[in-house]
Amino acid sequence: MAAAVCSRFLLQKSSQGLLLSFRAAPAFSSPLLSRAYRLEPGDDEFYQRTTVSMMRKEADNGILIHSYSPAGFNVDGNRVFGPCALLPPAILQWNVGSHKDITEDSISLFHMLEPPIEILVLGTGSKLQRIDPSVLALLKRKGIAVEVQDTPNACATFNFLTSERRLVAAGLIPPSPSTALEVPPS
Repeated sequence: MAAAVCSRFLLQKSSQGLLLSFRAAPAFSSPLLSRAYRLEPGDDEFYQRTTVSMMRKEADNGILIHSYSPAGFNVDGNRVFGPCALLPPAILQWNVGSHKDITEDSISLFHMLEPPIEILVLGTGSKLQRIDPSVLALLKRKGIAVEVQDTPNACATFNFLTSERRLVAAGLIPPSPSTALEVPPS
């Protein structure tokens, strides 16, 4: 697009008196938008070197799940066998055997926390399983968002939300051993 140009008449002083001249100039030019002096690095303290002293190191990002297996989880170097409840900074054994054991009683520890958590991530094992609707309704009444996923995805979601410093907790059931690579007996 061509620059907007406007015409203006200028009065110029000459030896014969005042002359009327016709020149093209940019439409938005203004003497206030230009400056006669350009700052150099030595002219302003803005350009001087700045040093920063760290008074207090930033707090760590909380606990992260490093790996999982059918036996359990590796959470920040701590081996947890079987289902676990991650309530940063605590790592607890969770007394559930399968997704069917996730009841209002088994999730009561998640909604009794202070400060309250924002999100609860539930890992249901190797496959995504349905959770009892009354459990989901209870968590909704308590103001806790629920993310139900298979355990591998739940671990990744928990780590992501923790790295964003969200108030998150997880209830994880280890995935069952994979039989995908086994050869069926003939």
